Amino acid sequence: QVQLVESGGGLVQPGGSLRLSCAASGFTLDDYNIGWFRQAPAKEREGVSCISIDGRSTYFSDSVKGRFTISRDNAKNTVYLQMNSLKPEDTAIYHCAPVGVCIPGRSPSPSGPWGPGTQVIVSS
Repeated sequence: QVQLVESGGGLVQPGGSLRLSCAASGFTLDDYNIGWFRQAPAKEREGVSCISIDGRSTYFSDSVKGRFTISRDNAKNTVYLQMNSLKPEDTAIYHCAPVGVCIPGRSPSPSGPWGPGTQVIVSS
């Protein structure tokens, strides 16, 4: 069964950090560019970040640039999203999904199934 599972979310105070993980089962992540997306209540889905297959190309939305980093460990079949200096407006459900293209300056679009997501709440 092809599946992506996100984890690492939780409740954190403003200024705190979280590391999200995107783990794959049933297929090999290193065959795909992978993106992170978030969905907050009453807001449109936002493409937050993505990383290319070889890890050399990344994208970050303006809202997270300088605060979030993305990495991948193909040996562990996992992609990570390190989130620092978190703000209340980062509160959302975060999903990962394969994306067709991952290049700087171009917001990613999902090209495959995504997982159930992990909830991030930034609040004091």
